Amino acid sequence: MEAEEYLNRIPMWASKKNSLEAIRDFLGELGDPDDSMKLIHVAGTNGKGSVCAYLTSVLRAAGYRTGTFISPHLVYTRERFLIDGRPVEAPAFEKAFLRVKTLADRMTAEGYEPPTYFEFLFYMFLVICQEKAPDFVILETGMGGLLDTTNVIRNPLLTVITSISMDHMQYLGHTVEDIAAQKAGILKRHVPVVCDCSCPQSTQVVRAAAERLDCPWYPVGEKDYRFLGRSHGFAEISVETPWGARPIRVFSEADYQMNNGAVAVFGAEILNQTGAADITPDQIRRGMEESRWPGRMEEVLPGIYVDGAHNGGGMEALTRTVRRMVLESRRSVSLMFGVVSDKEYHRMIEELCRDLPISRVTIAHMATERSADTGELAEIFRREIGCPVEVFDTVREAWDHFLSCRGDGLAFCAGSLYLVGEIKEILAAQGGRT
Repeated sequence: MEAEEYLNRIPMWASKKNSLEAIRDFLGELGDPDDSMKLIHVAGTNGKGSVCAYLTSVLRAAGYRTGTFISPHLVYTRERFLIDGRPVEAPAFEKAFLRVKTLADRMTAEGYEPPTYFEFLFYMFLVICQEKAPDFVILETGMGGLLDTTNVIRNPLLTVITSISMDHMQYLGHTVEDIAAQKAGILKRHVPVVCDCSCPQSTQVVRAAAERLDCPWYPVGEKDYRFLGRSHGFAEISVETPWGARPIRVFSEADYQMNNGAVAVFGAEILNQTGAADITPDQIRRGMEESRWPGRMEEVLPGIYVDGAHNGGGMEALTRTVRRMVLESRRSVSLMFGVVSDKEYHRMIEELCRDLPISRVTIAHMATERSADTGELAEIFRREIGCPVEVFDTVREAWDHFLSCRGDGLAFCAGSLYLVGEIKEILAAQGGRT
């Protein structure tokens, strides 16, 4: 609890980001732990966490131990540090916290800036991996790439760029090309790169960076897999890699996960082809089928889905899936929505309301100071759609109302991972699914 409380207070006094050189100095004091690790570096706007989860599961199916760094967490900070696919146990978390805090206090006294929240967690993760010694370390960037804290690593085995769209424009730039240039900043000379090529503008930028750095280049899009069908919550596809077809099952209703799955399969195959790992097609199939990624089109109760779509691109991908589900089921949609104030929520709401038979909207104020004004959200929904729109001061009140009036239609909760996290915390307290 002491570690969790300290970490949550960091943003109050450590808001100035350290330079990559200073971060590298910090890692030097820790013994440069990343230099001896087999690293896979993943950047992008949407899909980073899903691809990290798929690669983790495939490597584990092949018999390897894994350490995976993800963000954000849904309920507990330890969710960001996955060892063999599960949150690190509390004693190792607390031990890493104490080691990093002791070093941070000393280096701050020597004139360095205090670590930001994300920097502190990154240091903790590498300390945990020092102790646990996984065979592979899968590293998800924060919001960026070029200047991201994680980009101090020097020798990744593989870099992955997932789908790129408009998000965090105040930090990354105001065009898709600008944002793609930031994401492509994680590429390293001669290191293979797998890239989601669903956006032509961003693909062109990443490809130019790959050619400049002489990186083997593997673009992945809808042309690289065949849809075979759906059954029992799985999408069945055949990923057409340069090394042969790889039939897989992706456990998700979300159409966007087929593309993320194909990106992950290409990544696993490249690890195999370069000799970094020994992974058979059967292990790829089994790892993909066994992978689960909470909060992304996750059915938490029968007919009720939560999805962390929290930007325009994510909402567009979500609504494509919802439209398909509506056509297949011929059912209406009830929606629970919560969003933070620095997102393009006008665009997100417009996307949700386009061509969807929404029968009711429940708006929740989330337990974060970043939560958007619920009255303004309600006004936007009322302008866009002619159905009841109700506002609640807490997620708990909104959730109880949402359950009581959803009827027999499909039900979706979206807009923010903060919202998803609070819902999962409620379900856990009630002994439900998490």
